[in-house]
Amino acid sequence: MITLSDDPRLSLARGALGAVRIVHDPTLPPRVLRLVDADGNEFFAKQHSERDRYIRELHAYLAWGAHLIGHVPRVVGRQDRTCTLLLTAVRGVRADAVAPGSPEEEQAHYEAGRVLGKLHHATSVPRTGAVGTELAQRLRDWIVRADRAGLISTAERDRMSHSADVLANTLMDSAVCHLDYQPRNWLLGDAFGMCDFEHMRRDARIRDFARLEFRRWQAAPHLRTAFFAGYGTPLNDTEQRLLESFGAIEAVTALVRGHEQDDLALSSHGRTVLARLA
Repeated sequence: MITLSDDPRLSLARGALGAVRIVHDPTLPPRVLRLVDADGNEFFAKQHSERDRYIRELHAYLAWGAHLIGHVPRVVGRQDRTCTLLLTAVRGVRADAVAPGSPEEEQAHYEAGRVLGKLHHATSVPRTGAVGTELAQRLRDWIVRADRAGLISTAERDRMSHSADVLANTLMDSAVCHLDYQPRNWLLGDAFGMCDFEHMRRDARIRDFARLEFRRWQAAPHLRTAFFAGYGTPLNDTEQRLLESFGAIEAVTALVRGHEQDDLALSSHGRTVLARLA
């Protein structure tokens, strides 16, 4: 068990910043510390339990943060041995704290579309087949896990396998994608901010809308309209159908993770999305 005296996050922060104090923040996961230095500047220290996620997040900030200057944290310290990052804080409140149905919520989706559009448009590669093949295989692997756990029927397995076939045979734009793009990872302040880059990689550009499509926009289509007004390029009919195919990935990953983590809300979400695919 790591104590505060030998916590690598604190050691990294003190080495880079000098004296710091911890700010209690119950909204953060246990592996993240919110810190303030002697001048009152805020930082976050984050330790990864999986090295590949640490490497991916570090690479994302260093390689792609230049496309999002003013909107994302900066890396000010790192310790590869312990998979620990020290990041500047982007000031603002989490967008999931904004009142549902408020003008502020709609504005948040507009800004989210505008900022994500910067990243996508700067890194987009048009109509490649490789990304679809990779996603199809990933979906099939999740289907096997769900089937072995007894989480899906034969008809549901076949329906999602069909979605995998569609993905494997579809040319689609790729871009650097956040892949967990939803209000809990948005910050609303003087400038719109985004955080949590541990899933970020090159992927199908349309897939970056999947969390919002299946977790937010179904019940509030005006937020979808606001988002794409900011993004600058609305989905055409072909892209909307492709987004529906990504629902199979959303459904099966939620089912498997919900089962493994005993998370009833996540399992229920998977069931809801799966029913929509019928």
